[in-house]
Amino acid sequence: MKRVLLIGLVSVLAACSSNDDVNLEPADLVDFDETVEMDRLWSEGIGMGAGSTYSLLPIAVEGDQVFAVDAEGLVKALDRSTGDEIWEVELEVPVSSGVGSSSNHVFVGTLKGEVVALDANTGSEVWRTRLSSEILSPPQSNGSELAVQTLDGKVYGLKVSDGSQLWMNDSAIPALTLRGTSTPLITSTSVYAGFSSGKVMALDVKDGTVQWEQRVAAAQGRSELERVVDINAAPLIVGDILYAVSYQGRLVALNRGTGQGLWAQQASSYNNLGAGMGYIFVSGADDSVKAYDARSGALIWENDQLARRQIGAPQTFGSYVAVADFEGYVHIMNQSDGQFVARRKVDGDGVRTPMVGVGDVLYVYGNSGDLEALTEEE
Repeated sequence: MKRVLLIGLVSVLAACSSNDDVNLEPADLVDFDETVEMDRLWSEGIGMGAGSTYSLLPIAVEGDQVFAVDAEGLVKALDRSTGDEIWEVELEVPVSSGVGSSSNHVFVGTLKGEVVALDANTGSEVWRTRLSSEILSPPQSNGSELAVQTLDGKVYGLKVSDGSQLWMNDSAIPALTLRGTSTPLITSTSVYAGFSSGKVMALDVKDGTVQWEQRVAAAQGRSELERVVDINAAPLIVGDILYAVSYQGRLVALNRGTGQGLWAQQASSYNNLGAGMGYIFVSGADDSVKAYDARSGALIWENDQLARRQIGAPQTFGSYVAVADFEGYVHIMNQSDGQFVARRKVDGDGVRTPMVGVGDVLYVYGNSGDLEALTEEE
């Protein structure tokens, strides 16, 4: 029987299994000279936010709009510049995936395995499709096709127009996995997906046939916990290279067309990757933040001052890279050297949802439901 492991427990269990005397208290916030002032452009409430579940509920930015959803199914579209509400819709069903979007549609997934498509301009419901299992990552669209990954190891290709199924790829899953799925990445030709087996696959966007597959991590160790190698982070494409990272495995760079390995580094992460200035940014399971050279894989810098603060995915904006933690602090660092330049508290209940950076603006969705747009003060 498949069992899932909440991400918040992973580091605690791993630490306890290796050292009974390990300090499990979160690191104190370090003092530093703030050289950047952050300005809040706007703030808007999104219902109850993530609520008491461990759902991440990623937001989506498409054109001039920001889309967000709370755990109870309240979906809002906001003006990206002002935060003004454009529309809101109550789906009347718990949402678990966050939001995916295209130029004309907004997509959310539910705990019951439904995909709901809404009109991006009005919020009116276009269609609903029931799939096989919970949907914990946002459905992703290229405009005509939709890729959806479910908790039971399946990836579906659906028609954007009506939600009908084009294909389904089914992958075996281990007995113990992290609770979550990788967000599939879709292009005009391929769907790239990471799995709890430690593999990443490229699937044909039209019929789901496997174009290539590559192992990112191999299960090792005697206990089930030691053998967890989930890929929960979304694959990331920069140019002609695809990057993927697994828990208790590796960070790899692959040729996006063939899957051929270009370089690999030992790494452990369940958070999405970040990219900027020729670097790939990783927030590790040990709550370190690292920057690797995107072409060679060489480690450029490491910031280990946020230990046990349960940081989320690194997000670049402007010349900075930011991570948020369980107390709701957003920590902002230089992309070039990893030094802190600013810190801002946005939500006392913490921040789990991956932040989104567009140009010089950072969008932060806190657990209690506040969505903020931040930028460097001029």
